[in-house]
Amino acid sequence: MAESSTSLEEVEKSFQKFAVHGDTKATGKEMNGKNFVKLCKDCHIIDSKNVTSTDVDIVFSKVKAKTARVITFEQFIQALADLAPKRFKGKSADEALQLIYALIAGKEPANVGVTKVAKAGAVDRLTDTSKFTGSHKERFDETGKGKGKAGREDLHDNSGYVAAYKDQGTYDKKVKEKE
Repeated sequence: MAESSTSLEEVEKSFQKFAVHGDTKATGKEMNGKNFVKLCKDCHIIDSKNVTSTDVDIVFSKVKAKTARVITFEQFIQALADLAPKRFKGKSADEALQLIYALIAGKEPANVGVTKVAKAGAVDRLTDTSKFTGSHKERFDETGKGKGKAGREDLHDNSGYVAAYKDQGTYDKKVKEKE
């Protein structure tokens, strides 16, 4: 009996990891249908012969509350109990459930098909701001960080001073110094 409680704790940890996958607002206490199907695919409960994604969706809608869109861990265990005999035909219900727990224990969501950042030589060369020339060079500061609108457009100073004066108010300073 101690083995099943240990594997049940590991199953609960996996449940929490899959429950928060892809959802920034999830707490890990409830799992939606999409993440339940992902758990079943990633943990190889769906084998496309005995258990299909349709079977998993049907079991999910059977165990969830009537108006709810998510299941709790207790409902998750009930769903696994419904799927176990179907996945492992010819085994007893308890033995099939333990095999399902063994499939899930310690698993995490896999990020298959996620696009990775391209690191080709051409991309590095084209995005290196230290090699920019002309007007493009003016769009970035010394560190290579963009200046934003100040780098794209000439910002006009409408203070009334002529652009030839470097420091505004220089004429007034000269007049005061002479007096």
